[in-house]
Amino acid sequence: MKATGFGQKTLLLAAATPFAIALASPAFAQTTPQTPASLDVQAQQAKPATADTQDENPADIVVTGSLFRRTDTETPSPVTVLTADTLAKAGITTASDAIRSISADSAGSIGTGFQTGFSAGGSAVSLRGLGVSSTLVLVDGLRSTNFPINDDGHNAYVDLNTIPFSLVDRIEVLKDGASSTYGADAIGGVVNIKLKKQFVGISGLVEGGVAEKGDAGHQRANLTIGYGDYADKGFNVYLNGEYQRDGRVSSHSRGFPYNTQDLTRIGGLDNNSADQSLLVNVPTAYVTRVTQGDLNNPLSGQIGAPLTNQYNALGLGNCAGGTFAVTTGAARGTGCKYDLTDKYRQLQPLQERYSVNGRISVRIADNVEGYVTGSFSRSYVSILGLPSAIRATQPFGAAPSVASSNPGIVLPMYICPTGINCALATTPGRTLNPNNPYAVAGANPATSAARIYYAFGDIPAGSDRTNDVYRFTGGLNGSFEGGWDWRVEGVYARDNLSITQHGLLNIAALSQAINTGSYNFVNPQLNTAAVRSALAPDKTTPSHSELYSLDASISKVVTQLPGGPLQFAIGGQVRREKLENNNQNVNLDTYGLTTASAFGQHTVAAGYFEIDAPVLSILDLNASGRYDHYSEGFGRFSPKIGAKFTPIKEFAIRGTYSQGFRAPTFAESGPRSQYAGFVTTTPPCNFILAHGGTGTNAACQANGNPYNLAYSLGRGVAGNPDLKPETSRSFTGGVIFQPVKWLSFTADYYNVKKSNLIVTGPDIGKAVTAYFNAPNLAAAQTAVAAVGQGYAVNTVDGADPLFPNALPRVLIIDVPYVNANYALTAGIDLAATATIPLRDGLTFTSRVEATHIFKYDLHTNDGTVQRYAGTLGPYDLSSGNGTPNWRGNWQNTLDTGDFSLSLTAYYVGKIKSVATDQGNLSRDCSANLYKADPTGEKFCFVKSFISTDLNLTARIQDNFTFFFNVKNLLDARAPIAPAAYASAPNFLTTWHYAGLIGRQFRIGATFKY
Repeated sequence: MKATGFGQKTLLLAAATPFAIALASPAFAQTTPQTPASLDVQAQQAKPATADTQDENPADIVVTGSLFRRTDTETPSPVTVLTADTLAKAGITTASDAIRSISADSAGSIGTGFQTGFSAGGSAVSLRGLGVSSTLVLVDGLRSTNFPINDDGHNAYVDLNTIPFSLVDRIEVLKDGASSTYGADAIGGVVNIKLKKQFVGISGLVEGGVAEKGDAGHQRANLTIGYGDYADKGFNVYLNGEYQRDGRVSSHSRGFPYNTQDLTRIGGLDNNSADQSLLVNVPTAYVTRVTQGDLNNPLSGQIGAPLTNQYNALGLGNCAGGTFAVTTGAARGTGCKYDLTDKYRQLQPLQERYSVNGRISVRIADNVEGYVTGSFSRSYVSILGLPSAIRATQPFGAAPSVASSNPGIVLPMYICPTGINCALATTPGRTLNPNNPYAVAGANPATSAARIYYAFGDIPAGSDRTNDVYRFTGGLNGSFEGGWDWRVEGVYARDNLSITQHGLLNIAALSQAINTGSYNFVNPQLNTAAVRSALAPDKTTPSHSELYSLDASISKVVTQLPGGPLQFAIGGQVRREKLENNNQNVNLDTYGLTTASAFGQHTVAAGYFEIDAPVLSILDLNASGRYDHYSEGFGRFSPKIGAKFTPIKEFAIRGTYSQGFRAPTFAESGPRSQYAGFVTTTPPCNFILAHGGTGTNAACQANGNPYNLAYSLGRGVAGNPDLKPETSRSFTGGVIFQPVKWLSFTADYYNVKKSNLIVTGPDIGKAVTAYFNAPNLAAAQTAVAAVGQGYAVNTVDGADPLFPNALPRVLIIDVPYVNANYALTAGIDLAATATIPLRDGLTFTSRVEATHIFKYDLHTNDGTVQRYAGTLGPYDLSSGNGTPNWRGNWQNTLDTGDFSLSLTAYYVGKIKSVATDQGNLSRDCSANLYKADPTGEKFCFVKSFISTDLNLTARIQDNFTFFFNVKNLLDARAPIAPAAYASAPNFLTTWHYAGLIGRQFRIGATFKY
């Protein structure tokens, strides 16, 4: 039997998914029109609807930040709009790159190029520099679930890599607090990715590219098939698939200074712990003679006679890069030449993404519409890293008193097949250890151990990260008698993340390999695959997050005011969120593997309202409010008011005031949550001098002792259930100016105060300083504890073999999650659009957007002010990339209809190489993070950076378009940044990534029928 009319449509909707009744996306956005191609939303006219967006009323749209449909896009809040057309002309191919190109994206932004942190492989936006936890990312106005691993161990965010890009109709970025409309965590603003609602026909894209250097291979393809004229038949269904792959780029391929931390050739320091120095972890083993307290335990090396500063290299004949000798200073001997950064690190990981997406839209009746969507996306990132190393590595759980007396892992004098009791003369199969040059017949086994320094260069290291997101939405919307509009909508999403770590050493397997001699340290090339696999087995850890959400609202035009309709809306939301970020090293059986974990679940219930009152033709007032209640006990009302005053049609003034709050994430408050994060730290001069360094406090030299070089300092933190939510107040004020039809301009000032900040002990810099200023370990432990409750020395390095009585390096300091005082940021957003008809059929369009940060200050509880704007601070939050005080983009396009030529430029201002959250409260470069000369001025600033992208589009036929794109057209090189993270030597991945990859060429075509 054939169903017809109402029955056919109802069956189609009901059969699509079991979520047909309970799930949704915003009703007011069901028929969103094609937005004008502009970087700014102001003073634009709507384009006619196309087959991609069949709208019944293309003049009415819903702008992010409001529940109401409106005939213009000039809301009281500043909104930036990126359309599919604008993004195509800029050559942008991912949602991540699109969103992070916004000038308001600042400190804390995460790009895929950052490969060594908690969020390696993920991507996120940080509006106003307030952190990824304070920026809400929506898809068609609905939430998605968060990435299972928190940035910096505690900040929650949506992974932008998992959002389908080929379906993007436009991206709206609300640069204003929006807690009153969308939820408590929208303090910094909202990113709303709006996808196509309907599609008829078939369209596709294929694209390929490569960098000028011959790497960074790029392939992209998508296909969309749709059926059903929504306006005529009352239904539409489409299916979409997309694929993208971007190849690796090695550090070696881009050369100096991106492939080393040795800047001596340009007058800098050799801050490289993986270069040509002795006593470092390189793929040629070095040993020195020490004692062994437990002859069955290679982890029990002890300081004492016959300790010397003479080091022997094993297998010098295998040195492909040549050898060198050191005859003076703290370390002496002959070694192999290496630069591990050049040999092993990469600038761009291998990235592969694909997704499948579908949507069914149905007009169930004249006044009822519904839809369901389903999507699956996979983001795969493969990262290569430095090989695992043994030098002063300690087993987990070692007490500070033990660790401080343990110089590291040693090779015993004897080995045996069982690896047990090898020192006993009666042990079967016992032989002298061929890896230990001090193992000679008749020697004392207790004083003939060889302390080993070695990196397992024959065992590939890195990680594979696969992130799968399943997302289903659906909903109903309509109207009923009396002028009421209603909607019910919902979403279910699950993010499954699997991380497989390669090349990390199993503690027990390492001890066994040393005691049995199964691993060949003299000639590692002779090791079998079985030996390597047993020593460093792959370790796979699954984690996931989950979200259920149901949202409903009702609205009505209450009456007519002199300026237009008085509209009122009220609604409610309930959502359930869950996180299981499993501890990758739960058994504490692997060296170098993170122990971070976070667990939690809660229910959030909210009620909200909005009123829009155009009281006069020249004055529009808007008010909204929302109450959120978290099952943990947090609850707060978030109000917002806004106004737009238009005395003349060419000029308007607008402003908003809002309050918001952010509840602690599961990682911050969960009693089972904990992590240890690491930042690059260089010991101060007094420490260097105590460990054999030379020079003065203005220019210390390590003098060959790697104990004095930069290293990773950990901060151990556990969830704090007593944390309070962060609160905020923000206001904006701006002008909209359109003196002539073809030119518009906006300027918006913002000021945000965020209080009760949830941070990992803002006094960590003081704790580090207190430790290094102490004369001995006992005094250092006391000094760190005195900084505040929760501060403590967790783990210290093994004693320096050359200076065993000097203060050892601190490896991990425990710091609490606390509510700090407050942060204050202020700045201005500028935007302009000019659309100039040069002659018939030829149009020139110029769009510019820029953000200038006046201040970004952290006011700590003790009254200290840490100033970040224009510096590398906040160093922890920004992964050492800092807060540039100027960002901008400028796109210029010549368009004839069939041909268009676009040039898009991106600008990042200079950044001062200081970070006041690292214990350096001076803004003087003489005390910066990287003292490269006595005055500190040589590398005082990271220079400004401009990159340009060129795009040519030619419509060959009505259904076929060809395009050619050159990214980084002028091959601008990233400015040198010696104070960056050691994992990103001498460059800032967040702001200067295009300058690392260099010029790229891409070519492709689209078709549509």
